Amino acid sequence: MLLLFGQFIIIIIIQRSHALTAAAAAAPPGRRRLSGVLFDCDGVLADTEPDGHRVAFNAAFEEKGFAAADDVLWDVDLYGELLETGGGKERMTAFWNKVGWPEGYDTEDSRSVLVRELHARKTQLFNEMISNGDIPLRPGVLRVIDEALAEGVPVAVCSTSSEQAVSNLVRVLMGDERADKIRIFAGDVVAKKKPAPDVYLLAAETMDLDSGACVVVEDSSIGLRAAKAAGMWCIITKSSYAHREDFGIADKVVDDLGEITLDTIKSIII
Repeated sequence: MLLLFGQFIIIIIIQRSHALTAAAAAAPPGRRRLSGVLFDCDGVLADTEPDGHRVAFNAAFEEKGFAAADDVLWDVDLYGELLETGGGKERMTAFWNKVGWPEGYDTEDSRSVLVRELHARKTQLFNEMISNGDIPLRPGVLRVIDEALAEGVPVAVCSTSSEQAVSNLVRVLMGDERADKIRIFAGDVVAKKKPAPDVYLLAAETMDLDSGACVVVEDSSIGLRAAKAAGMWCIITKSSYAHREDFGIADKVVDDLGEITLDTIKSIII
């Protein structure tokens, strides 16, 4: 009995030794091991903003009876400005607070109901676009995610978009097998949206990650500021509205994820 117990202890020690050796090999001496890769969704996984969310917002506005004559529909340039406000419901509220609310919406309650209804319908329309294959993944996204998952690096998507829209995009465009391994933190899961760091801090806490060894992949300055406020590293992958942004505090800026590998992501952690 003692002999068997001793053999069991030896096996455990050997397995632990192998695990420690693998962990050490994953990061060069003096460099922390990558704890997790956290992706924004819109503009990072897919270039959804100009030809996805914007189009869906306008369709929802038109269904509600709002027309271009009402100065409600959003063109590409205006939508780029509106992206400075994180979150779709917050974006509509900020827009109408600035230009004036549609006729008949004079109370806080009526405005809140309007925004919720429009956002729910916009999400439905956007999900239909994703399901129809109207919006593809950006270059390199699947490869980088597959490399991370293959090495056991935790992966999450952290977005101000609704959880339904983000989950649908991940599952439809990446497949069920990948989607089952990717955590989603989206929508109203936190009270303060980007540029507040809350969604990234929640992901790190929930997944038991070391914030200082996490790398965020973003496409916007508000997302970049959120990542940095969370104490994380950040790679910017340029999207349609990149020309409007200041990425001076980013750790790396690329045109798309086709330019980098998981090793590139590991290399920016000091």
